[in-house]
Amino acid sequence: MENLLISGGTRLHGKVRIHGAKNAALPILAATLLAGGPVTLREIPELEDVRTMLDLLKHLGVKVKRLAPCRYRLDPVGFAGWDAPYELVRKMRASFLVLGPILSLHGRTRVSLPGGCAIGSRPIDLHLKGLQALGAEISMGYGFIEAKSKQLRGNHIFLDYPSVGATENLLMAASLARGETVIVGCAQEPEVVDLANFLNILGAKISGAGTDRITVKGVQALGGGVEYTIIPDRIEAGTYLAAAAAAGGNLQLTNVEPEHLRPTLAKLVEAGATIQETDRGLFVERDGPLNSFDITTLPYPGFPTDLQPIFTALASLSQGVSLIRETVFENRFRYVDELLRMGASIKVEGNVALVYGVSTLYGTRVKAHDLRGGAALVVAALAAQGTTTLTCLHHLDRGYADLELNLQRVGAKIQRVPAEDTGIVTA
Repeated sequence: MENLLISGGTRLHGKVRIHGAKNAALPILAATLLAGGPVTLREIPELEDVRTMLDLLKHLGVKVKRLAPCRYRLDPVGFAGWDAPYELVRKMRASFLVLGPILSLHGRTRVSLPGGCAIGSRPIDLHLKGLQALGAEISMGYGFIEAKSKQLRGNHIFLDYPSVGATENLLMAASLARGETVIVGCAQEPEVVDLANFLNILGAKISGAGTDRITVKGVQALGGGVEYTIIPDRIEAGTYLAAAAAAGGNLQLTNVEPEHLRPTLAKLVEAGATIQETDRGLFVERDGPLNSFDITTLPYPGFPTDLQPIFTALASLSQGVSLIRETVFENRFRYVDELLRMGASIKVEGNVALVYGVSTLYGTRVKAHDLRGGAALVVAALAAQGTTTLTCLHHLDRGYADLELNLQRVGAKIQRVPAEDTGIVTA
């Protein structure tokens, strides 16, 4: 077990290269099950969640080889596994994305009910209703979901909510279904588009990704022998942008896609940061005071819920009062108690937080309750007076590769140390 020690008050200066998007890599890794031959994936982030997905694919019979950092070769040919055990699925909700590919290939699958961060209810009913519309027989019991189908058939599917996971599962299942599938009300996130692009390179016939209506014309089989590069991680980029705005200074981000960050960039400018887009990436600078701002989280292209905790930390240092409305996950505000320990002034009522800006935050011992809440505490600690000790780093390791190394390179005083060296050991 390890902790982060962060001595705040140091302005950030330098360059950070953004990794491939975790939320694009995980469904694309699941989609390699559908390939008719080996595939090579570039910009796969070296994260705990990725390792969990690779372990699951290996369990199913996929041959996995790490060619270089962030570059993997996967050969699913002949894989015979059809069950996804609790020991792996409990670690990460995205493991549930193997349901659609296995069902479409083998006609049966059994997947444990998923785990992940405890940030609110994330029901899987949309996944199951969609698969039933394609002809699957679903049964549940003893912590598992079993699905069977001799042949999935295309259908019109309407999603009551633009669920990213359900959209991705249905895209994969429908790629080999007989006939045409039309999904209405689907998620429009860049990560969904990335998955559709990957499947199309394998030979799928998917159109409309990036809109709320996707059409999939089923094919008999998909090919292989391709290389594909994962899109940059917009949430990681937003975290570093907010860190520079909170601590002050300037950062240049490379391997970044500004079009995926429009709501984030708009809020940073509103908060008082300067943003420049160049052919080399994004440049962020903040020298003056921070202004208050309001946020309402929404499905893409709205402001992302994954950045809400990070921007609440930023708002806690602003001049004025910010209103943060969370519409996606009802338990996103678990991290607020930790910010209060640092001197923040935040009042939460239901799904709304009123953030009264303070002039200073103070370093203390805090705990990461989930992935993005942990990132919010890092951002707060970088701007705080004194030293912050952050525990439960396994949450951060699920979503941020080389976090402390990147921050050290741009001047932050941050180090990872064994928990016993700080006298703080958590279960």
